[in-house]
Amino acid sequence: MATTKNTVKYYPLHHFVLLPAALIMAIYTIRRYLSVAGEDSEESRIWFCVMVLAIIVFAGLVMLRQHYALMLQDRVARLEVRQRYFELTGKSLRPLEEQLTLKQILSLRLAGDQELPGLVQASIQEKLTPKDIQARIQDFQFDTMRV
Repeated sequence: MATTKNTVKYYPLHHFVLLPAALIMAIYTIRRYLSVAGEDSEESRIWFCVMVLAIIVFAGLVMLRQHYALMLQDRVARLEVRQRYFELTGKSLRPLEEQLTLKQILSLRLAGDQELPGLVQASIQEKLTPKDIQARIQDFQFDTMRV
């Protein structure tokens, strides 16, 4: 059996430049602020503001990882709807997918098997919004695993 190496996707600017620089800046500004904390001076107020900004930037870069996870969930949800549609109708959803938005597809995945094919057609023909799609669902399949 051949072994395969699991390749990790790095974004060099994000992983090797921005994230380390933001972490270093956050640590540096925290240390500088702590050295003047308690003083009622302009220097302590400036270091406090710079520290808060550095922490916010670092937290924002870390939260960008959540964005990657949500993009992956959207891809998996799209594949789930494609598979269910094919299993129910024997036809590919891909030609119809071009007429649907991602939000419509995410709403369609909440429909039960009996409703899905009809709701796909109605969504395209009537240009239903995601809220309209959800309002028409009778057999609601709750998604408790989405982040």
